[in-house]
Amino acid sequence: MITRKRLATGACALLAALSAVLLPTSAAADEPAAKESPKVELVLDVSGSMRAKDIDGKSRMAAAKQAFNEVLDAVPEEVRLGIRTLGADYPGNDRKRGCKDTRSLYPVGPLDRTEAKTAVATLAPTGWTPIGPALLGAADDLGEDGATKRIVLITDGEDTCAPLDPCQVAREIAAKGIHLVIDTLGLVPDAKTRQQLTCIAEATGGTYTSVHRTEELSNRVKQLVDRAADPVVTPVATEGALQCDKAPQLKPGLYTDRESFGEHRWYRVDLLPGQELRASVSVSADRAVNNDYGVLLRAVTLHGREIVRGSEAGDGRTDVLSTGLRYPKPEADDAPGDAKPAAETVCLQVSNSFSAPPSVKTTPGMPVELTVDVVDGPSSASDVASFGLGRGWWLLGVLVLAGFLAGLLWGWLSRWRVAVWRTN
Repeated sequence: MITRKRLATGACALLAALSAVLLPTSAAADEPAAKESPKVELVLDVSGSMRAKDIDGKSRMAAAKQAFNEVLDAVPEEVRLGIRTLGADYPGNDRKRGCKDTRSLYPVGPLDRTEAKTAVATLAPTGWTPIGPALLGAADDLGEDGATKRIVLITDGEDTCAPLDPCQVAREIAAKGIHLVIDTLGLVPDAKTRQQLTCIAEATGGTYTSVHRTEELSNRVKQLVDRAADPVVTPVATEGALQCDKAPQLKPGLYTDRESFGEHRWYRVDLLPGQELRASVSVSADRAVNNDYGVLLRAVTLHGREIVRGSEAGDGRTDVLSTGLRYPKPEADDAPGDAKPAAETVCLQVSNSFSAPPSVKTTPGMPVELTVDVVDGPSSASDVASFGLGRGWWLLGVLVLAGFLAGLLWGWLSRWRVAVWRTN
């Protein structure tokens, strides 16, 4: 009997010990996993062509160093950043060695700004342009965990290590499903470089930007690093119609499409009383275009009456042209009973006036990015952009009043001067 009681007591003690060990583990398993810090790898071209002095009167390398220093000062604390170079070490003519010239300059991890700046300061334009091997190395640096990952490639020329096509490398990276985006920036690029960098970016859902000034480079890299810290919505592919009644119905979000030169495309959005429609569009000139171009975004009723429009025009070289609009729909009058107010269908028209030389292919169309957002309308009339002036009405009133008083004072002084003249 005593033996049985001792056995029971021992079993209870063993169960209690196991519970003490296992229960905290079980509770910890129920807690949500910590979000992994976003990772960014800056890949910088240090090939010999970076000696060219055509950016703000200084070399491309000097412009890149200045931009890097500004970017490193602004990196968000939560971002794990690394720097990789290509063409920084081998100055010779051996192609086999030159195409392996890529290394991690600063490992991906918590950023020591002083150490990273010191590493960048030591760089000097040297060798080849192995973009494909550099992208593969950067992908390895970032790993395959669940963190948001982004490669920002800055180069002034196309890859010199074919047949390892960097565009194909980007497609292979995208096929791994590791959620890695590659953004490309071309420093004073020619047509071939522009085409290659655009292909690399599009393969992974990234962006391409042409850079001609130091400030442009710095601002764009900062934007991309911030975007890694706060990822944007994944764009949804859609296809606009040639008329509103056949247009796709869009909900708030980010959409991509392609539009031919001089084409009009239509989309539809439902808007309830008391809501405000905010829309913007960007058209990328991903090929050589003629001077004088524009982009138009219109909000129109189903009956064809224009509500509001936004437009932007340019003359000369550009890569992206953007414009936007806002349309606040007033609150509906009190509806009888429990009847819900009806939604208004707003037709959005996207048009462009781009044209190209006869030698340029017009298909496929140019990339279009359309952002649609529907928010609660403004609570007071001062929040509404009335006649395009918005909150500037009070300033206009002050200017009118000041002009009126100034006119009265000037008239009185003029009459007084005439009276004095006549008296004398």
